[in-house]
Amino acid sequence: MLLSHYQEVNLRLFSSHALVNLRGYSVLPGLIRRQSDGKYFRFSTGNKISYASSSSIQGPWTVLGSVLPSGSSINLAGNDDLWAPDVSLVNGVYHVYYSVSTFGSQSSAIGLATSATMDLNSWTDHGSTGIQSDSSKPYNAIDGNLFNDGGTYYMNFGSFWHDIYQARMNSAATAVASSSYNIAYNPSGTHAVEGSFMYKPAAGQEYKIKVCRSTSATGNFVDASGVACTNGGGTVVLESHGTVYGPGGQGVFTDPSLGPILYYHYVDTTIGYADSQKLFGWNKIDFSSGWPVV
Repeated sequence: MLLSHYQEVNLRLFSSHALVNLRGYSVLPGLIRRQSDGKYFRFSTGNKISYASSSSIQGPWTVLGSVLPSGSSINLAGNDDLWAPDVSLVNGVYHVYYSVSTFGSQSSAIGLATSATMDLNSWTDHGSTGIQSDSSKPYNAIDGNLFNDGGTYYMNFGSFWHDIYQARMNSAATAVASSSYNIAYNPSGTHAVEGSFMYKPAAGQEYKIKVCRSTSATGNFVDASGVACTNGGGTVVLESHGTVYGPGGQGVFTDPSLGPILYYHYVDTTIGYADSQKLFGWNKIDFSSGWPVV
């Protein structure tokens, strides 16, 4: 799911400006929960990345101080006025990515600070990730967001110009490891897209079609492993695969030429996730094993 100021595309692009406001003042926030004790940490623009902690996402929040009280080691204007923190846990280490720039300028870079605990004064500045821009680039290297795709890390970033870009990071997510490419663009006006955030819902939360069977219309119904449908049973007939996402709302129809078919709605991930974009799908059903197979 990749969400932004402007649009929704494939993995959906979020704008950080559109998120529900947290208690207390916080500009362009980043949020994470510490594994060791469940404490929440909130990071924000200003005061060289101000951050606060709370035992609950509802607060109250206690301001801890600055991630980098001496500013960034990146040699660019604005290295003492850090923006748009993004926080992730990478290989047991907490990463805060930050932006160095001045307003309206393409002289920008995305930097990194790390800590094993997120305690005050525990942060190490690593300087630039290698994602930088100047007036020769089609993008502005600010508003970084790290996305973990099964152990491969990508940085999404950008603001105005040609909007949102992405680049693959190294295995430690400390430095860029590929060239950058455009993933979202608003061709109108001033190309006002920024603050991207990529999110992928956990597998298993989407629709899928399952079956149980019985010799009687009133039960007892069991799945192919003999587990009762009244006890969580159900054998998968059709689930997400390729660009087919969340098949459901199903029925069975006996076609005079094709025999029994399974029909359903589904999302084509290359088109969109809105209800108005859902498609009608169908598959022939093979009952030769005693169970429906499509």
